[in-house]
Amino acid sequence: MKKILIVGLGNPGAEYKYTRHNIGFLAADRLAEKLKTSFKTERYGDVAKANYRGKRFIILKPSTYMNLSGKAVRYWLEKEKIDKNNLMVITDDVNLDFGTLRIRPKGSDGGHNGLKSIQELIGGNQYPRLRFGIGKDYPKGGQSDYVLGKWTEEQIKTLPKLLDKIADALINFAQEGLQRTMNKFNSKPSKNKKEDKAENKKTTPNKN
Repeated sequence: MKKILIVGLGNPGAEYKYTRHNIGFLAADRLAEKLKTSFKTERYGDVAKANYRGKRFIILKPSTYMNLSGKAVRYWLEKEKIDKNNLMVITDDVNLDFGTLRIRPKGSDGGHNGLKSIQELIGGNQYPRLRFGIGKDYPKGGQSDYVLGKWTEEQIKTLPKLLDKIADALINFAQEGLQRTMNKFNSKPSKNKKEDKAENKKTTPNKN
């Protein structure tokens, strides 16, 4: 049975649960709900497992904090003998408008401590990732407070539908592969494509 490792990036602890930086954890929770499974605390994180339509899902929420996410990802890739092509990492992105989805087969860490740690410890940046836009409605110098801040009331109303879309994309990735999932779930780029150009220039601060 083909195994898929889904990793939602975030920081452990109740104080971070509903912050923008923890969209990966929220997405992992929604996927687990959809697959009718639950998390158990295991090495380097909370892990949920489920069989669905001939695929084995391993869903991971690292307990290492962002800057050591790679430690958890490497361990579970090796433990479950999963190829990097069957890994999907979910992360926040300030350079995309709120609710925008960007699924890519590879990419730079862009200054994101979680992606940087994964890249260093699994050997390269050629692994699939799903970036969720959180926008950048913050003053100069306020990025750290913004990403570690809470969602607005308006965003909270929209989040359930967006989390459902992410969960559907993750299931589609397991069933139909990366390319079809990108074609089906990637949000349309803006006319000036600034978000995509900013991909390699972004600097997303993380809880160390």
